[in-house]
Amino acid sequence: MDKLLKSLPWWVKWIGIPVIALVVFGTLVASLISFVVGLLFKVIVFVVLVGALVFVVKRVTSSSNGSGRDW
Repeated sequence: MDKLLKSLPWWVKWIGIPVIALVVFGTLVASLISFVVGLLFKVIVFVVLVGALVFVVKRVTSSSNGSGRDW
């Protein structure tokens, strides 16, 4: 394999092979990136919603204990 690659011109090694790899595995790479970005977005939304829930619960419980009135 090493002998085969040494006998090829530089443009085949540095341009041709990577282009072929992108064509063959491009959809796989794109789907992996899409999955990771989607998962990261869902994690951020989850963290924001849990933070908002904790904030609302603390606000409601502190106001009901201090003033004695409900919502």
